[in-house]
Amino acid sequence: MRVRLETKGRKGKGVTVISGLPLDGADLERLCRQIKQRCGSGGTVKDGTIEIQGDHRERIMEDLSGQGWTVKRAGG
Repeated sequence: MRVRLETKGRKGKGVTVISGLPLDGADLERLCRQIKQRCGSGGTVKDGTIEIQGDHRERIMEDLSGQGWTVKRAGG
C-alpha cells in the first residue's frame, strides 16, 4: 500500500492518494469513511484508490499502520 501527495490537475491543491489496497468496493468505501472522519476532511474512492483532500500523509500512515497494514510513502 502506498500513500502519496498529488497536486497535478487540481489547481495546486494537494490530495493524499492511497493506492495498492487489496479491498473491494464496499470495504474501500468503509475504509475511506474512517480515514475522512480521522482527518476531518473530504474524500472519495476513484479507480480502486482513496483520495483525501489535503496533505494528511503522516496521520494516514500512522492510522493504517496501527490497523496492521504495511504502508510506504511514495513520492517526496
